[in-house]
Amino acid sequence: MKVTSFARLYIPLIFNLETGSMSSEWLKMWDTKFGQEKYAYGTQPNEYLKAKLETLKPGTILFGAEGEGRNAVFAAQLGWQVSAFDISEQGRKKALKLADKSKVSIDYKIGELADLGYSPGQFDAIALIYAHFPPNIRSSYHKLLHSYLKKGGTIIFEAFSKGHLEFKKNNPSVGGPSNLDYLFSIEELKTDFKEYEILELKQTTVELNEGDGHVGIGSVIRFLAKKK
Repeated sequence: MKVTSFARLYIPLIFNLETGSMSSEWLKMWDTKFGQEKYAYGTQPNEYLKAKLETLKPGTILFGAEGEGRNAVFAAQLGWQVSAFDISEQGRKKALKLADKSKVSIDYKIGELADLGYSPGQFDAIALIYAHFPPNIRSSYHKLLHSYLKKGGTIIFEAFSKGHLEFKKNNPSVGGPSNLDYLFSIEELKTDFKEYEILELKQTTVELNEGDGHVGIGSVIRFLAKKK
C-alpha cells in the first residue's frame, strides 16, 4: 500500500527556480504540520467531494495535494481505485494509517507531479480539494492533470476564492492562503480547463468544519466538469 501529500499550500512557496524543485524548508514545513498526532483537517471527507463522488460510478481517481488522506480514503470506501500525491512523507504516513484503520487501500506517491509516473488518460476522475498549488507551477500542474484524465472523465474541485481574504481576516480559524496569488478566480479555472463541459462553476460562501484547519465561513470556488 502506498500514499502522498501536496497539501494545501498556504504560505509562500519556497521554490528553486534554477532546478524547478521544492526546497528542504518547504518540505520540512509540511512534515511538521502533518507530523502532529491530530489530523489537521480531520478524517471526514470534504462535503462537496462527498456529494459529487456519491453520484459517480466508481473507477480510477487521482487526488492532488491529498495531505493526510481523508478524501482518498473516503473514495476507496466507495469502491474507487484510488491514487494520490503530495510532498509530505508525514502526510503520507497519516494517510496510510487512516487507510489501514478504514480497511481500504490507496496508492499514495510523494514528489513533484511530473516525476510520479502517471500516464495519459489513466484516470476516470481527478479530485482537487484545497489543492492550492503555488502560482508559479499551478497552470503547468493543471495541464499535466488534464492529460492524465480520460476523455469523458470528471474533475471535482473546491478551493478558496480570491474573495476569501476578508473572511480569513475576520476569522483566522477558517484557514486558507494569506497570499492573494494562491487563491482562485473563476476566470483562471476557465483558462486552465478549457476543454471541458462545465457542469458547475461558482463562487460561494460555505461553512467549513474540517478538523482544526478549516473552521468557519469562507469563500470558495466549486467546479465540476467533464473532459470533452
